[in-house]
Amino acid sequence: MVDCIVRNWQGEEVGQATLELKVAKEDSASHIVHRALVRQMTNARQGTASTKTRAEVRGGGRKPWRQKGTGRARAGTNRSPLWRGGGIIFGPKPRDHNLKMNRKERRLALRTALQGRAEDMIVVEEFADQLPRPKTKDLMDAIARWGINPNQKVLLILPQPAQQVYLSARNVPSLKLIYADSLNVYDVLNADKIVTTNTALAKIQEVYSD
Repeated sequence: MVDCIVRNWQGEEVGQATLELKVAKEDSASHIVHRALVRQMTNARQGTASTKTRAEVRGGGRKPWRQKGTGRARAGTNRSPLWRGGGIIFGPKPRDHNLKMNRKERRLALRTALQGRAEDMIVVEEFADQLPRPKTKDLMDAIARWGINPNQKVLLILPQPAQQVYLSARNVPSLKLIYADSLNVYDVLNADKIVTTNTALAKIQEVYSD
């Protein structure tokens, strides 16, 4: 169980929130989080890289020159891998890179990663109504008041879609917006700071409680 300070839109402390999730044992925590991270990054690969073998390259049906008497090396086709424009030896072919991991293990890894980032987590009050219209500057000023350097990578977790917050955040390269029921290990580990609302924190504990 970890206690987090709750801040308002102006950056003032207004209360406390608790993050309590079932996490992996200390001796296996790093291993299971690493497995989940490798799985996510590997499964993101398209696996569409493809090259042609000598059988697939167009042309090469005619023997370039006669077998003997020319002084040149023997050649049966100009699509040999030794020739420019020829086939590729052992080149990549379309393949499935997906790795499997049990759902319970994936959720355990996510809970462990999230609990491990508790020190870098900032909980704020719901602020969607503070942005009556999309305004990136207003959102970045609030992030600065919450004690975050503008150059740091920030993961903003919301309980549900909020159009004005999304439009205010989408132009900031260092800011990624995600919803409480769509968390993933990579984004949790990749961020320097994690900002979440008290409602989103409650939803995280509800969705990922087991």
